[in-house]
Amino acid sequence: MLINALNFRDKNHSIGKTGQFCHNVYMLASKQQTNALVNLFHQGKQITYSKGEFIIRPGEIPPGVLFLESGLVKAYNITKYGEENLLVIRQKGEILALTWAITGEDRDIIYTALEPTTLWRLPRKDFINSIQSDPQTSLPLVDMVTYMYKMHSERILNLEYRTVRERLISYLLTCSDRFGQVGENKNQVILGVPLRQQDIASSINATRETTGRQLAYLERQNLINKKNSFITLLDIDKLKNYL
Repeated sequence: MLINALNFRDKNHSIGKTGQFCHNVYMLASKQQTNALVNLFHQGKQITYSKGEFIIRPGEIPPGVLFLESGLVKAYNITKYGEENLLVIRQKGEILALTWAITGEDRDIIYTALEPTTLWRLPRKDFINSIQSDPQTSLPLVDMVTYMYKMHSERILNLEYRTVRERLISYLLTCSDRFGQVGENKNQVILGVPLRQQDIASSINATRETTGRQLAYLERQNLINKKNSFITLLDIDKLKNYL
């Protein structure tokens, strides 16, 4: 959800150790309203998951609306070719299964924990009743939907780049905005989220093999460093200039 996503990695905006929202000046909602939404989920059930554990299995209807207090969650579906298609990686402060909660439409999205994860689960009926009866919890959702629209629009615009290399660089820069941590100098950014080659490929509409070659090219140019599934952007300015 927006409760962490709207911090845009600004050093002044963050989530506390308990998942409590630290208000962002760019939001429409007030601090009181965003805190009310967090407190709503604290009326539900707290659940923990281990790395690799399913949160919502293939074909399973969401068990409720889920607030991600800590950890990372991979949201994906399976293509008709039997391959995983990464949709988005959720981070702390975000809501899972929100579209289903509001519309009642199940999109067959699978959720898996990428690391030890803690969630608060609220029954859909309780969530809808609270949103309808308490305006304080409604405005933060407008912020959230706006942010998610922006994020998915950027992914669509990314596909307009003609070359795989351009799409790859654009995708990595987008990840730096969402998950980036400052490295040894201001031009270095560590992507604090595991990215498999197949996940990157599905996000930029390329084959796994082509994506691998382009990642290797960026490494040879000393623009990125890849260790296992974690990537460090070594020169943000050069990557931006490439586009």
